[in-house]
Amino acid sequence: MMGDRNYRDLINNAINSIGRELEVDIDGADVDTVHLSEVVQCMRRSYFDRLDPVPTEHSGFNDLLAGMLRKLHYGVETKDYELDGAKLKGQADMLIDDAILLFRSAAQPPQNPLAKDLLYLNACMWLYSATEGIVIYITGDRQETSFSLTKNKRMFEETIRRFRVLRNLLKEKKIPILEPSEDCSSCQYYGRCYAREKVGKTISLMSLIGVNKEKA
Repeated sequence: MMGDRNYRDLINNAINSIGRELEVDIDGADVDTVHLSEVVQCMRRSYFDRLDPVPTEHSGFNDLLAGMLRKLHYGVETKDYELDGAKLKGQADMLIDDAILLFRSAAQPPQNPLAKDLLYLNACMWLYSATEGIVIYITGDRQETSFSLTKNKRMFEETIRRFRVLRNLLKEKKIPILEPSEDCSSCQYYGRCYAREKVGKTISLMSLIGVNKEKA
């Protein structure tokens, strides 16, 4: 705090404003147009984002990297995959020759790529008729870890299946089933999926074992 101004709030507001400008433009009422990012993540989260959203805060500029690259249009325009009178829209972060590049932020260098990133990358390879795909994870201290992917038809078919399911659920206004993952704990909709109840008394595992022995 300097004077009467909270500079941390000022910085956070600036980052969030930039984040909103860089977010994928999704029309919540248009169920015939579904974005690839909605399909590869938890479908329940995508459903709530459209019909009953809760805003999230961006933690830093590293989280905005992919959006910035898309806005700069490194030769990459949005591509559509038309199916059953609907469109699946996707956009790669960068296209170099016949290689799709995706950039993702990470707290620590990952040992393996995230499943949703592989689904997104593979789908982009089909949308852009690319032969190679690479996802690059960048940490806050600028460590970089990359993974390559071979174009996979069965993986793309799974993405199309999820596209159909999400579109139908949006049309019928039915909440998708739970898809538990590591992302749940940081999701803004956690309380809608899991009951939160704090236990007032700490229970020791050893004490439970002792009680069971006495009963025996």
